[in-house]
Amino acid sequence: MGSGFSKRKKQARLMQEQFQKMQETMQSKEISGESGSGLVSVIIDGEKQLKSISIKPDCVDREDIEGLQDLICAALQDAYAKLEKEGTPTDSLMQGLPFSF
Repeated sequence: MGSGFSKRKKQARLMQEQFQKMQETMQSKEISGESGSGLVSVIIDGEKQLKSISIKPDCVDREDIEGLQDLICAALQDAYAKLEKEGTPTDSLMQGLPFSF
């Protein structure tokens, strides 16, 4: 096995290291979303895991629980949309691949 194999092995190792860094970045990334002009806000991480929910007291109405549920869903969708708009590190990782297919 010539130098081509060694080169590919090194490229694979570098790609694995980049992927691991990307995963760490995604876990530490925080994206906020809100709805109802800030009445409900959420924070998710880069892996779309919910980290926190903040609800302002003036939007809590025992007569309109469905409205509050809608605001929470809308805040989550806002956060997911922001995360999607930023793109994922996977996109940039794939662009930087040293291989040609």
